[in-house]
Amino acid sequence: MDPVPPILINFPHSFETERLLIRLPLPGDGEQVYEAIMESLESLQPWMPWAQHPPTREETEASVRQAHCKFLERTDLRFHLFEKEKKVFIGSSGLHRIDWRIPKFEIGYWCRKSYTGRGYITESVRGLTVFAFEILKANRVEIRCDQRNVRSRKVAERLGYRLEGTLRNSCLAVDNRLENTCVYSMIPEEFRSLSLQQSDGAVL
Repeated sequence: MDPVPPILINFPHSFETERLLIRLPLPGDGEQVYEAIMESLESLQPWMPWAQHPPTREETEASVRQAHCKFLERTDLRFHLFEKEKKVFIGSSGLHRIDWRIPKFEIGYWCRKSYTGRGYITESVRGLTVFAFEILKANRVEIRCDQRNVRSRKVAERLGYRLEGTLRNSCLAVDNRLENTCVYSMIPEEFRSLSLQQSDGAVL
């Protein structure tokens, strides 16, 4: 029996954690995303290639709409993070570099500067980990980051992802230095042994 084409795979387009609404990008999100990027450029530019040249409002809205289309096509699953109480956009995460045959995903994330240090990214990545394993039946989830990006590494380690290794001189970082890339992963057996399902409070 042939596998189901990814575009026909059905799953929820949003879910909630204790403090967050996590949903697919929607047309019209661009203004809030633009404001968050502008506020956070100084903290994003050391790590994010797309932050090297500040986008315009129009470019940001176009990016949101492209992400919306890719989500519906199931080729890339970007999620927008909103603080539930105030409905404020606080950052983005998602399931990227997808291989539906396995299935396998890579989680990426960034947080608006005024909301850093409050555990929102850890909460969102925990929620996406639960989503990937319980809803999408993942057999592997990865988190990759520059070895120098201590904050990102701590998110992975805090949630129980295993450091498989460090790819030395694997690519050029945004500062044109050779980057050592840390590769963290989780597989279903490890996910089941953790308490992520119980501690997350996610409503899927």
